[in-house]
Amino acid sequence: MRRFAFSLKARLGIGAGLLGLVALIGAAVTVIGMNRVAERLDAALAAEHRIDRYAVLSTQIASFIVVASESLQSDLSPEIRAGRLSNLSDNIETTFKRLRVDHAQAVVDADRLGLNEQSRRATQSLGIARMEALFASTRDALLSDVTNQERLQGHIDSFSIGFDPLLNGVITGELRVRNEVLAGITVLRQRLIYVAMGVSVATVLLLALFYLGLVRPQFHRLNQLKGAARQISQDDFDITLPEDRRDEIGQLFTETNRMASALAARRSDVEDEWARLNETIAARTKALRAANEALALTDENRRRFFADISHELRTPLTVILMEAQIGRKAAPDAEASFETIESRALRLNRRIDDLLRIARSESGKLELTAAPFDLMMATREAAANLDAEVKSAGMTLTGPNGPSVMVKGDANWVRQIIGGLIQNAIRHARSGGKINLGVHKQAGMGRVDVTDNGPGIAREDQQAIFQRFAQSRSAAASEGFGIGLAFAKWVVEEQGGEITLTSPPMDGQTGTKVTVGIPLDPH
Repeated sequence: MRRFAFSLKARLGIGAGLLGLVALIGAAVTVIGMNRVAERLDAALAAEHRIDRYAVLSTQIASFIVVASESLQSDLSPEIRAGRLSNLSDNIETTFKRLRVDHAQAVVDADRLGLNEQSRRATQSLGIARMEALFASTRDALLSDVTNQERLQGHIDSFSIGFDPLLNGVITGELRVRNEVLAGITVLRQRLIYVAMGVSVATVLLLALFYLGLVRPQFHRLNQLKGAARQISQDDFDITLPEDRRDEIGQLFTETNRMASALAARRSDVEDEWARLNETIAARTKALRAANEALALTDENRRRFFADISHELRTPLTVILMEAQIGRKAAPDAEASFETIESRALRLNRRIDDLLRIARSESGKLELTAAPFDLMMATREAAANLDAEVKSAGMTLTGPNGPSVMVKGDANWVRQIIGGLIQNAIRHARSGGKINLGVHKQAGMGRVDVTDNGPGIAREDQQAIFQRFAQSRSAAASEGFGIGLAFAKWVVEEQGGEITLTSPPMDGQTGTKVTVGIPLDPH
């Protein structure tokens, strides 16, 4: 069962918030402590200031007593004595006023600092009031019209005797206040040190808790995730990451487990498909091997059949040729007939050679003999061999006319290819009624043009017409098996030549022109 947990983002936020709170507490304590220290330092400085003020008062009182004593000893008149003591008296009064203001501020500072100074401040206030009253009575006596020196000296002596203890008392009180404030600063400093140490310890503990309780476990989980990713990259999908938490990493664990399961299932499907494909390939390979063996046997039988039939035909043809030669010599009157028999027998013998060549070419054993020959003569021989077929089809064959064109190639194969092109024209262009043959030189080749005026070949069929088993869409297409042009292209290109087709031959005409090019003889 999954246990409820805050999201990783929330836990990181809480941890960061706690660390921030501790930092804020430490900063607040530091600021407050510094303010308290500053306040106590101000209080200590104020106490020093009041002590300085008492010292000034002491000096002024001493000067007052000296001037008063000298005035009495000099037996000065009351007016002169009052003139000498008037400024000193005013200065002392001013100092007392300032002391009262300082004392009032000291009471306020004591309340703000939380010092229990009420009784002490009351004592100091009473001492200041007594000193001021004592001074006032003495001053009034010295500034009066009294001329009795003994009486005035008594006032001065009484003032001197009574003022010093009061002044020493208030100064002692101020010194005590200053020392207590300084001692308070020391105590506060110790407390601040303890608080800073506590905040530091709390921060370290929180950091340790944050790392050990949150960050380090997440690193461990991330290492698990990295290991799972490494397994997946090595096509190892046997992965089971813990899904006991529902935070962000826990969700990533869940998705990784789901992905690994899906990849494992997919791999299993692929392996099954691959096994089935291998079985299919094996079966097809076996069937293909058997078919190849059957084809090889058929091809071997065909070649043997061609060899046998060629042998069987050559024997009677040899006899016919010998008898025709003998008959032509023995019967001069029948020489023309015997000559026809001899030429037909020779033509049939060449047909047998062509048949054997075709059988060898289809078995991959095509033998081409490159030798110089007259392309014009080979074209005329091919036309002569098919003259009967042309007339039987009701067509007329014109050409070729012109000088000899010497090329280099296999004359027998070229003659057979030209004859095949004439036969194609007979089959597919019979409706036109005309076939024209032309021989000429162009671009380093001797070229033969076989042109008819039949229906022609559609433009979309012209690119595929030289492919094996491709036929035009004409009505005569069913009369052939569609291997002639493909075979002719192959034989011509094996000799370094080319074969092209143009339909129609010219704009505004109908028909097809097939051009065979054989390299010219360089000699």
